[in-house]
Amino acid sequence: MGICRLRLIALPLVLIALAAAPAAAAGRDSGLAALQVALHARGLYFGAIDGVKGPGTTSAIKRFQRRAGLMPNGIPGTQTRMALGRYGRHVLGSRPLTRGASGWDVAALQFLLAWQGFPSATIDGGLGEHTDRALRRFQRWAGLEPDGVAGATTYAALRRAPASCPLTLAWPVAGQIVDPFGPRGVRFHAGVDILAGTGTPVTAAAAGRVTYAGWLAGGWGKLVVVAHADGVRTMYAHLYSIGVRVGARVAAGDRLGAVGATGDASGPHLHFEVRLRGAAVDPRPALP
Repeated sequence: MGICRLRLIALPLVLIALAAAPAAAAGRDSGLAALQVALHARGLYFGAIDGVKGPGTTSAIKRFQRRAGLMPNGIPGTQTRMALGRYGRHVLGSRPLTRGASGWDVAALQFLLAWQGFPSATIDGGLGEHTDRALRRFQRWAGLEPDGVAGATTYAALRRAPASCPLTLAWPVAGQIVDPFGPRGVRFHAGVDILAGTGTPVTAAAAGRVTYAGWLAGGWGKLVVVAHADGVRTMYAHLYSIGVRVGARVAAGDRLGAVGATGDASGPHLHFEVRLRGAAVDPRPALP
C-alpha cells in the first residue's frame, strides 16, 4: 500500500516564445503542447500531446520551419508560431475563451484542463462541446461560476497543483501498468491500464460502497464504481464479470469481479480510475 500525497508541482519559467503559459506538471509545458497540436494538424508531428520537447517535436519543428521558409533551428520562436496560422494565434491568457474559439490558447487550455483531471475528448485547439463541458466541470470543482468562460480566475485556478487522492489505496489487481495516467496521442488517459489475464480477480482498492455495477456505454464495458470517504471514487472497467451489487459495502481487498475485455478494450486488462469529487487523479502514487 501507499498514500496518495499532494503533488507539489513546480511552475517553471517558460520561454516567452512559448507564450508564458503555466505548466501542467513538472517538465510538461502547455505552450509546447499547443505547438505539438499545431504541428500534428499539419501532418508533421505524430507523437503524444505531452508538452515535452523531445526529438520528435524538435524534428517536426525543423520540418515546418523549412516548409515555411524559416531558419530550421528547431527553436519555436515567435516567427514560427505566427507562421502556423490560426493554430499559432492567441497566447493563453490574452483573451477570455468561450465555446467556438480556436487557436494556440485553446490547445493550451485543453492540455491544462486534462492535467487538472478534466480532459476533453481530444486536444485539438478547438473549444467545442466536449471542451466546454470539461471547462464547466473544472470551474465547478474549483469553486468558480461554471459559466464556460475561461478568463483570469479560471487561468489562476489552472495554475494550482493538480489534486491527488487523500486515501490509502491497494492494488485492485496484480499486474503491470501498460498504459499510465497522462497523454495518449491526441487524447488524455484519465486512469491506468493494468495487464492481467481474463478471469483474474479484481478487488476493491479501499473500503466503500458500490454505486454502480453493470454495463456502461462509451467504451467502459462492464464497470464497477465504489464510493469512498473524502469524496473519492474508484472505477474498475472492462470487466469480464461483476460480483457485487449496487449498495453493497466492501472492504479493501474484497472481490468486485474479474478482468475481461468488454467495451473498448484491445485485450484483457483492468482500466483503473480514481476520481476526487469528479476530478481524475493519478492513482500511481498510491500503489506500492
